[in-house]
Amino acid sequence: IMMARKQDARSPVYNLVVVGLSGTEKEKGQCGVGKSCLCNRFVRPSADDFYLDHTSVLSTSDFGGRVVNNDHFLYWGEAARTMEEGSESRMNVVEQTEFIDDQTFQPHRSTALQPYIKRAASTKLASAEKLMYFCTDQLGLEQDFEQKQMPEGKLVVDGFLLAVDVSRGMNRSFEDQMKFVTNLYNQVAKTKKPVVMVLTKCDEGVERYIKDCHAFALAKKNLQVVETSARSNVNVDLAFLTLVQLIDKSRGKPKIIPYYEALKQQSQQIASAKDHYEWLVSRIVKSHNDTWPVVNRSMQADHEYKDYVFLEGTAKAKKLFQQHVHRLKQEHIEKRRKAYLSTLPQALAVLLPDLDEIDHVSWSGVQKVLEAKRDFSHWFVVLDDTPWETTPHIDNMGDDRIPQDLLETPAAQNIYETHLDQLRTERKRADVRRVFKETLSVSPCITPGKPWEEARTSIRNEEIYQWLDEAEYLDIYNKHQKEIIDRAKEDFQELLLEYSELFYELEVDAKPSKEKMAAIQEVLGEEQRFKALQKLQAERDALILKHIHFVYHPTKDTCPNNPHCVDSKIEQILASRFPTRYPSSDSSRLEGGRAERINLVILGKNGLARDMANEIRALCSSDDRYVLDGKMYELALRPIEGNVRLPVNSFHTPTFTPHGCLCLYNSRESLSYVVESLEKLRESTISRRERESSLAQLPLSLLLVTKRGVGTIGDIGGETAQTLTHQGQQVALKLQCSYLDPASPGKGYGRNISEKQINQMLRSLLETRRNIGSGSPILPPPSSAFRDSQSQPMLEADLRIVVCLMCGDTYDLDQLLAPFLLPHLCRPASSLSSGTSVILDLNIGGQRQNVELSLLSFHSSFSLRKTGLVHGYIAVYSARRKASMETMCAFLCEVQDIIPVQLLAVAESQMELSDSDSAKEQVSQGEELACEINARFNTVICGHGGVVGGLHKIDLFQSFFKEVLEKRTVVEATHMYDNVAEACTNESISPRCGSPSPVNILMDSEEDIDPSPPYPSIRESGGLGSHLGNFKMPDLDSSERFSVISELSVFESKLNNKVPPQVKPKPVRKVNLSPYMDQQGGTNRPLPQTVSWAPGTDGGYDPSDYAEPMDAVSKPRTTEEENIYSVPHDSTQGKIITIRNANKGHANGSSAGNGSDSEADSSSLERRRKMSAIAVKPRLYRDRSKRLGKFSSFRTSFSLGSDDEMGGPPRTGQDEGGPQKESIEEGEDHKKINILWSLRRNTKKQTRSKPRHSSSKPPESNYFGMQLSTVVTPERQIPVFIEKCIRFIETTGLSTEGIYRVSGNKAEIESMQRQFEQDHNLDLVEKDFTINTVAGAMKAFFSELPDPLVPYSMQTELVEAFKINDREQRFQTMKDILRHFPRENYDLFKYVISHLNKVSQNSKLNLMTSENLSICFWPTLMRPDFTTMDALTATRTYQTIIESFIHQCSFFFYNQPLADGLTGSPNSTLLRCSSLTPPFLLTSGGVAYLPAEAPRLVAR
Repeated sequence: IMMARKQDARSPVYNLVVVGLSGTEKEKGQCGVGKSCLCNRFVRPSADDFYLDHTSVLSTSDFGGRVVNNDHFLYWGEAARTMEEGSESRMNVVEQTEFIDDQTFQPHRSTALQPYIKRAASTKLASAEKLMYFCTDQLGLEQDFEQKQMPEGKLVVDGFLLAVDVSRGMNRSFEDQMKFVTNLYNQVAKTKKPVVMVLTKCDEGVERYIKDCHAFALAKKNLQVVETSARSNVNVDLAFLTLVQLIDKSRGKPKIIPYYEALKQQSQQIASAKDHYEWLVSRIVKSHNDTWPVVNRSMQADHEYKDYVFLEGTAKAKKLFQQHVHRLKQEHIEKRRKAYLSTLPQALAVLLPDLDEIDHVSWSGVQKVLEAKRDFSHWFVVLDDTPWETTPHIDNMGDDRIPQDLLETPAAQNIYETHLDQLRTERKRADVRRVFKETLSVSPCITPGKPWEEARTSIRNEEIYQWLDEAEYLDIYNKHQKEIIDRAKEDFQELLLEYSELFYELEVDAKPSKEKMAAIQEVLGEEQRFKALQKLQAERDALILKHIHFVYHPTKDTCPNNPHCVDSKIEQILASRFPTRYPSSDSSRLEGGRAERINLVILGKNGLARDMANEIRALCSSDDRYVLDGKMYELALRPIEGNVRLPVNSFHTPTFTPHGCLCLYNSRESLSYVVESLEKLRESTISRRERESSLAQLPLSLLLVTKRGVGTIGDIGGETAQTLTHQGQQVALKLQCSYLDPASPGKGYGRNISEKQINQMLRSLLETRRNIGSGSPILPPPSSAFRDSQSQPMLEADLRIVVCLMCGDTYDLDQLLAPFLLPHLCRPASSLSSGTSVILDLNIGGQRQNVELSLLSFHSSFSLRKTGLVHGYIAVYSARRKASMETMCAFLCEVQDIIPVQLLAVAESQMELSDSDSAKEQVSQGEELACEINARFNTVICGHGGVVGGLHKIDLFQSFFKEVLEKRTVVEATHMYDNVAEACTNESISPRCGSPSPVNILMDSEEDIDPSPPYPSIRESGGLGSHLGNFKMPDLDSSERFSVISELSVFESKLNNKVPPQVKPKPVRKVNLSPYMDQQGGTNRPLPQTVSWAPGTDGGYDPSDYAEPMDAVSKPRTTEEENIYSVPHDSTQGKIITIRNANKGHANGSSAGNGSDSEADSSSLERRRKMSAIAVKPRLYRDRSKRLGKFSSFRTSFSLGSDDEMGGPPRTGQDEGGPQKESIEEGEDHKKINILWSLRRNTKKQTRSKPRHSSSKPPESNYFGMQLSTVVTPERQIPVFIEKCIRFIETTGLSTEGIYRVSGNKAEIESMQRQFEQDHNLDLVEKDFTINTVAGAMKAFFSELPDPLVPYSMQTELVEAFKINDREQRFQTMKDILRHFPRENYDLFKYVISHLNKVSQNSKLNLMTSENLSICFWPTLMRPDFTTMDALTATRTYQTIIESFIHQCSFFFYNQPLADGLTGSPNSTLLRCSSLTPPFLLTSGGVAYLPAEAPRLVAR
């Protein structure tokens, strides 16, 4: 039967009746026992359907309605529940009560007139059409509620729930209730129906009442007790289901849960539902402006919402929503408050920056001050309503202005007080900074270059350290140091100018020797301005070297006052007077700020010109712009490869006028094409007078390039690069054009031309344009001056007078020159070579004379004293400046005393002449000097006290002009015979070769020879100009082949009836730079230049025949006629410029171009013999004045030629043209000298077919010096040797001070390498090698690799990437370039950089930061060519690139974000340098050494 019931598809229906105390208020008290709430919670458990108030007092109509239906029971409806075993049960719930008439307050009359106890125990209930009850509001409004009738109008009761109220009932005793319950239970028990005793209102229950109920139940048989709370919905279902289990015995024994345990479970369920609902609300509701209806609709489908509403009801759900919205609003208000308060300090800083305005004002007063400010409305807003939190302003996110009423809050007042404290603190800090600066300024202990650690002891003001942090007062001190150092350097430079005569007397025309430097320091040693730089000896020596560079090589660029050299000022003045004749330096630029255009012809056959044009364009920007020396130029390229006589290949077009020509060749045929094309061009333009001069001055450059597809110049079409180089150099010598060194293997990165070569070519081209146009004054060469004086004496001018001006003088130059440049007196000179000269039409002594007035600086005038024909000098100096006076004296020392001199002292005001003691002293000395040398003297005023046009007139110089005219004949005769004697003497020396003054031309120097004239006409050379058209290129493949130029020389010598010179055993190119006299006409023209070359079987020479090692591309060694010295560059202290001079001239007038002292003596004797024909030999002004020649004793103290001590190790020649040996002298200075010499040696690497070996290692080494790919394997990408070294260092040596900087013992390094070669499992720890030995061996491994670890092809890309200004883009580009490294290079580079990064992390112990490590490693990892100026100037870039890799190791190799610090900016400051030891690293076999290691390097 049980199984049949379980399998029945229909769920059983149980009719359950709830009974309990009922009746009038007298019987039950003011409230019921909770029968209705119990039924309500069970039938409709949702919180929204639960009602606490169910009245039993009804009106007659409500009692008679269909819900009550005149019965004293209520039908609550049917409820379904799932039992524990999973079956579903349905239950009809009926409440037996007693309704009271609201009129009589007595029970209503009904069909059943029995008492409640008997009526409640009834087991059969009947009421036709009785409706289900919901709540009291339903009565009378039945149509508004669901109308469900009691099933069939009758029910048979299956069990009873006896409700007992255990709370403190109002006006009801518990004992009376229990009496009623006892009677009721006895009556119900008679029905034999199951009964469950339900304790209601347990949430307010009394413990004693509950115990009494349990005691009552125990006394009864099988009476179950369930503790419930309908309000809290605790155990309500349990009560009804317990009764069902009692009714249906098959459902098992009921399990009663105690109230408090059930309450805990219910509370947990409610809390969980609440949490989920709050999460749902927080996810949906984001704005405090959201409303409940909208949000409620959006949550209807969410189970979190449904669960919580079911348990707690919609009212509580809405309340939680409102709480969340309120919280959002408060958060929004607080956010806005913080935003306003964060803006308030800015507003106060802008509106109240002055402490004096608010220092003693209250906060309320400050608010009024704020309201009066003009920008108050920009920072604050005045709202109509207050407080601001309740106004719509909080939602106006576009208006960040601060509400005014916010200023009333304590938080705003605190911010104001903080602002006030900051103003007071900043004022105090400013006062301290000012006092600190004043202390530094007046303290005698603070000298230039003094470290802060030393200066700190003399500054005992504790306020500095209290109010300023270390970085701040260090910054102030460093700025002060920079100011006083700059001032001291300016003063020292002025001191050097005041001792100008010393430098000229010392003849420092080459790198100064140790003795001469000592002499200079001895003379200057007592000067305070010399002592001021005592702690900056390196910078002081650098300034001396720089000044020597200026004395020896005086140009506008080397002038101490550059860019305000007086030559530049003169150019500007002349350009303003005569803009068409003297264009200003900027006039060549196109209008609108566009770049200056350079038209370049590229000449070369068989595609050479086109390929070169493409390579050059690749180096330019997208719009063909090219940056040279910081200036932008527009390059217009015209490649020509065919017959230049054809219009399509013409150098000139209607829109293209060439400024220069780059000639290319890679074979004898292409070289012949270049020579023939230039001759054709000369012949085609010789009849065109308007083009002749431009063609003659067209700068030419010759370059050896590879054929297309050939990577290096080592093999060019079967012809050796050496032969072609020799031939090209000889052609360049004949054409008098520059020869560009071909790019060495690995240097050009697959290109035929480098940026250095382009820069060299363009600088030469621009220099020519400046010389022709408005550059530095071009001084006529001796040959031109002599020729003019003989054949065409003064075609344009009768007299030539030079006005010498001092750079840096502060007087008004315009006013000084104004009388000379009056329009009715002055016109521009027509000759292009006249430079900054004008022609004056003057009446001198009643005669009209054309006077060429050359306006030059003193340094531009020095070379004129011996070489140029000058009839008189106007020497101008500043009355307030001693250096101006002393420079003038130094200039006059070497002027012949027959040349008239006008001294002119210039003051800036009349008061200066009358009140300034120094000015009066300067004027007095000038007057005395004029008396001693019989010169004329005047003073003029040109300054703030002057007037436009000057206070002086040209008549002031009338007597001087007369004297010049009177002495004209004597001056010209003296100048002529000086040149004749020198020319004749030179001719007698070498009559056979026709080269009176042979001078070695150094092709590897950019500044070897002063270009005068810059680019002589091709046709000026008799042989090449007249007969080159008939010359054919010899067959270089024949057994009797000679070099191209040798045959040219023989051909030209025959034309001039001269015999070619005997071939010397060593190839030294010699060319004549001196004039000679034509035997017939007496006019002077350049001698034909002859070239000697050693013949050989292959047209070249064997380098093994000579003691000196030669490069693959031969470059002539310096000879004893070559003077070399190094000076620091202006723009950086890390760059050294090496200057060579092949045309050595001495200040005393003798020519050092001759080969021996006997030649000079012969020249002097000959000159004296010639001069005896006209008069006594003129003396110099130095001999006529005690004020001049103060340092004449230094002239004889030092032998000629001693200056090349610093140019390199002294050399002794065995015979002329023979090999020369170098000797190294002892002493620390000579070690430094050798270091410098090693930097300028040619270190280009030759192409090798085998790996390079260390000189100290056996050539059979199969590990060191091998290609990297041969010492790694796919399984082991890191060489074993490197891995061992790094593991050893990281294990034992990370804290070693100076690791990688301190050199290891060379013998130990070699021993370690030999042992490793024998056993690759060498244990470094067991062998007890030192850390520095292992570190040195590791560096040596990289230096001995045939190719650097950072491939040459990548170095250019890294340098270009490093120029990017944006930090992130720069490093990302460098990271992309790393990915293109060869695999083995990348893996090893990553391994080494990671190691160096680890070393730098321990810099506090080992003192090796990433910068220090990069200084030690960049030459080893990149190995640049130190012979090039590009390499020397790029050292800082290379070093910073390696430093960036070390510092940003995690970014480049491990995909981590960029680390802080080290911007690696491309504009980083270059390394400092000292006067003798450059700071960049020296290399020996590729191993890098710091300057401190240089002595040991030389010793090795």
